[in-house]
Amino acid sequence: MSKNLLLSGCLVALSIFSACSKNEDSAEGKGPKLIFKYKFDPNQERLGNLGQPVSVPAGNAAQSPTFRAMSSHYLELAPTALTALGKGAVLYRHEETTKGGETAIDFASAKQAGDGEVFYEVPLKDVPAGRYEYLRVSLAYQNYDIRFSALGQEWTGSLASFIGFNSYITSYKIKDSTLSVNANRKQGYWALETKYSVVSGQAPAGATTVPNPIAATSPIPPGSCVVTGPFNAALQITGQEKQDIVITVSLSVNKSFEWQDTNGNGKYDPLEGEKVVDMGVRGLKPMVN
Repeated sequence: MSKNLLLSGCLVALSIFSACSKNEDSAEGKGPKLIFKYKFDPNQERLGNLGQPVSVPAGNAAQSPTFRAMSSHYLELAPTALTALGKGAVLYRHEETTKGGETAIDFASAKQAGDGEVFYEVPLKDVPAGRYEYLRVSLAYQNYDIRFSALGQEWTGSLASFIGFNSYITSYKIKDSTLSVNANRKQGYWALETKYSVVSGQAPAGATTVPNPIAATSPIPPGSCVVTGPFNAALQITGQEKQDIVITVSLSVNKSFEWQDTNGNGKYDPLEGEKVVDMGVRGLKPMVN
């Protein structure tokens, strides 16, 4: 055999091998996925911790924020209302750290997503086959705009709100301003950026609303932010899916920012000492597209 024929044979073999490798990689990349997207709905029903409709308590006022981004810490599919937390199909758990002392969510590596954006996806082949009636999502961070009153005028401010059980924060950007913390912050820590200043504070421990309609049979730990919601029809995973399944995680932000309305005017007046009491979302509806 001539050297030219040998060389040609090697090149043909190499091209065939490369083509096979590309096709295999392509097939892997195009496998069907389970995809999760956020939706922030100011008109969705406003729920309390037990998943029942609630109104704003007397002496308080609330508003529906305009959301920019959210991040989640944990994602689980639960077969029934009797499934204990962690005993369903746990699809995701974000990185945690002890840099700040106690175990905390590592905020620096958290993925944030806006309305209609994908916040997590997983190959369907990696999701245990089964029938699932509930979705659990542990929310960690939210960023949105609110309205407030000061010096006789109406203003818009940008708010960063940490609602996870505990967050280790190096620094974070609200809208235009960046704050350095380098420490842990418990659920309810927040910072408000206005045109002229930045202020931060801490909502009361355990005051963040975390709707869980199956609390009687499947409770969540105090101080966590594992929001639970039922599918309209049970989600069926067979392991034989040929197409993506997209789940819209619709979160009720209906009057989710709540404060003590000490002067009774229905407006948030931070300069008059009105305190934030709740920043939790007001319900979860997982919708299969």
